[in-house]
Amino acid sequence: MADKERRTRAFEEVLFQIERRITDDGLRVGDRLPGERQLAEQLQVSRASVREALRVLETLGVLSSQVGRGPDAGAVLTSRPDSALTDLLRLSLGLSSLTMREVVDTRLMIERWSAEQAARRAALAPSGLKAVTAAMLAMEAATGAEEFVRHDMAFHAAIAEASGNRFIAAVMRALRGAMRRYAIEAVERLGDTAVLREDHRRIHAAITTGDAAAAVEAVTAHLAHAYPELF
Repeated sequence: MADKERRTRAFEEVLFQIERRITDDGLRVGDRLPGERQLAEQLQVSRASVREALRVLETLGVLSSQVGRGPDAGAVLTSRPDSALTDLLRLSLGLSSLTMREVVDTRLMIERWSAEQAARRAALAPSGLKAVTAAMLAMEAATGAEEFVRHDMAFHAAIAEASGNRFIAAVMRALRGAMRRYAIEAVERLGDTAVLREDHRRIHAAITTGDAAAAVEAVTAHLAHAYPELF
């Protein structure tokens, strides 16, 4: 269990490290962060965790990605994040002390909007739905709760990406690991994921056909099925 917890916190560890450096004036606007590989080695986390954290910070306007090697490697700090980054970190880590009602209500607001916008954009940006489809197909093949939830979270994150709002997508990416525990518990309580799989098919069909109203309805029904005690 401890190993699993450390893996889910890897993303937050990267963000905290960067925040600490900025707070301690170790980094200023115009300074360059270490390269992706170096950060991963320093923090003893995967390069995927570093890459995800940097992507969130770039979306927030904190960093600017730079391509290069040696002294030119690493992203450049473009602004002091202060409250923006701190609020995002606190929100992500604070999920461990929030009630399930608070978490689910927040998911409902974000995901209803994301599904609606993704459906409206389906005809304009169909390529953005490839990740949604891939995650749904992976869920169909999942055999255990943890594997199912991994693809489930990817599915919902992909919908947020397809909404076209980069900040919403960044928040979903940042919260994905912290929400994992709630999701696994919900799947384990249900035991059978048949209803959830059907929900995902309905959400996918509504979004890909551009039916925004049906997408909102399908997401709402999905969360009600996942957390029946709260609806």
